[in-house]
Amino acid sequence: MKRAALVVSVLSFAFAAPAYGAVATAIAPEAIIQNYCVATQQSLGGKAASMDMDIHASLPGQKKQGRFHALRKINPFGRITYAKPEFEGDNAVKNQVVERYLQAEAEAQQDGEAASVAVTPANYKFQYKGEKIEDSRTVHVFQVTPLKKRKGLFKGEVWIDAASYLPVREAGKLIKSPSIFVKRVAFVRTFDIRDGLSIPLQVQSVVDTVFGSAELTVDFTNFSLDVGDADPDSSAR
Repeated sequence: MKRAALVVSVLSFAFAAPAYGAVATAIAPEAIIQNYCVATQQSLGGKAASMDMDIHASLPGQKKQGRFHALRKINPFGRITYAKPEFEGDNAVKNQVVERYLQAEAEAQQDGEAASVAVTPANYKFQYKGEKIEDSRTVHVFQVTPLKKRKGLFKGEVWIDAASYLPVREAGKLIKSPSIFVKRVAFVRTFDIRDGLSIPLQVQSVVDTVFGSAELTVDFTNFSLDVGDADPDSSAR
């Protein structure tokens, strides 16, 4: 039942137009984007961090599922590694879903790649859609459209917290397949804001692959900033 709800939640994003508040914002959309760029650059920029990562993945058509857990570590340069990885479940899910997700995440953080897929005016056109209240938080909603057809970019929406100008939600569909095994990817990413930082909270994805539909829910917990680049025992995947 939970997986069915996930499919509906992710895929309905692209077809159902949400309602936004009619109250005019007191700040120009251009100023919101400028503040957003400054805030995101300062959030976690040059900082090392770690968090627990749990991936629940499945291939519904094959009735296969699995769970992956690791300590996800980010060094000051943005490189992601995974310490003490554990997997339980079907190997098809591990190889076709989990491993491909981890590989795509690692490739997106390679030198020079992170900036090319960042949600900024350098890569996207931003169109202001209005304000809305979400979980007692006022957010500015922007439709984003990639300026180039590049792997890692998406067409969808970004919600920006009106108080901190940090992102609290990104949702949409990737405009280019990340691999020859993937046809389409729809996702919703949510973030928590703590002490001026935008912290990953959850990623929900529905992926159409050559092996059938795949579903992923990635939860991030126990976030902490690390002193220095302390990842001697980390291992990629």
